[in-house]
Amino acid sequence: MNLRIGDAVKLVNELKPLLVGVKGAEIVVCPTFTALHAVGQAIKGSNIAMGGQNCYVKESGAYTGEISPQMLLDAGCAWTIIGHSERRQYFNETDQFLNQKLRFALASGLKVMFCVGETLDERESGKMDEVLTRQVLDGLAGLSESDFARAAIAYEPVWAIGTGVTATPQQAQDAHAFIRGLVRKQFGETIAARVRIQYGGSVKADNAAELMAKPDVDGALVGGASLKAPSFADIVKNSVL
Repeated sequence: MNLRIGDAVKLVNELKPLLVGVKGAEIVVCPTFTALHAVGQAIKGSNIAMGGQNCYVKESGAYTGEISPQMLLDAGCAWTIIGHSERRQYFNETDQFLNQKLRFALASGLKVMFCVGETLDERESGKMDEVLTRQVLDGLAGLSESDFARAAIAYEPVWAIGTGVTATPQQAQDAHAFIRGLVRKQFGETIAARVRIQYGGSVKADNAAELMAKPDVDGALVGGASLKAPSFADIVKNSVL
């Protein structure tokens, strides 16, 4: 919940020239709902796509305060985030509900970044594997091979979000490899090999290249560092070195 319309447009206008000619990465910005239309207009013709931060499980109706995938598409979005740790933590979104949202968003034509990740207590108490297994298998239940072509998994260790603490590249790799193994067991080798697994947790320009060099880390879900055009651009460029 950052940046009003003017500041959001200013950010992407600063970002566009910094990313001209960058290849090998799919670049997406996810502004607040109120800024979607204006940002969508500002990035037209650039190599930057746009996504929403969340969406509901219905196209329309008496769901005051919610936003549908169709509304996101109408505003120019290609992507949406679903299951961010803050949605799970502050809004009590369950794995089953997130699965409904994921499947409806995909069926509506959006691509989805689906977030999973453990808290510090869960990691320290030895429950990381259990938590990730539940979130991945329940959250992705019922997806088809064609669905996975438009769905990325974002691993965000909650203990490393906004804390300045980053999972080491090896910790990130271990978690990503575990997640890919879950996908392999549930959906098969072909899907497991193709699915993109992003890392999100205090990603910065100075650690992006090392994180992205790991074999099971396929991208980044950038938090605070995305609010400054130079730092976000440097993360993108360092990710494709």
